[in-house]
Amino acid sequence: MRYDQFLAEVRDRGEYRDRQEAERIAQTVLAVLGRRLDPGEAEDLASQLPVQAAVILVDQAGPADPLSIQEFLAVVAERTGATRKTAEWDASAVLSTVAEAVTGGELNDVLTQLPSGYAALFGRPVLSG
Repeated sequence: MRYDQFLAEVRDRGEYRDRQEAERIAQTVLAVLGRRLDPGEAEDLASQLPVQAAVILVDQAGPADPLSIQEFLAVVAERTGATRKTAEWDASAVLSTVAEAVTGGELNDVLTQLPSGYAALFGRPVLSG
C-alpha cells in the first residue's frame, strides 16, 4: 500500500476533513504504538507499511512501554488534544488501516505483544486465522 492510499483509508475511516488531519492523527497513533512494541516487532510491522509510516513507528521503538489500552488511548488523547472517546475513534481509524496493510501473521505477532483490548482497535476482535 502506498502512503497516499494509507492516508486516504485513514481519512475515510476517521471521517477527517482533509489529508493533513488524517496524517496528523496517523503519525500520532503510530508514534504511540511504536513506543508499545519491542524494536524487533516494530521493525517487522514497519517493513509492511509505507516508508513514511514505517519511519514513525521505528523511530519510537525502544524498550516496550507497557501501556494498557486505557493508557494508550490517554496518550493519544493528550497528544491530539482530543477526548478519550475521540482518541479511541482516531486509534481505530489508523490501526484498522494498518491491519489491512499487513499480513494476518504479522498482525497476530503485533497483537500477541499487546494486552487485551487492542485487537478491537485493529478491527479484529480475535487473532487472525
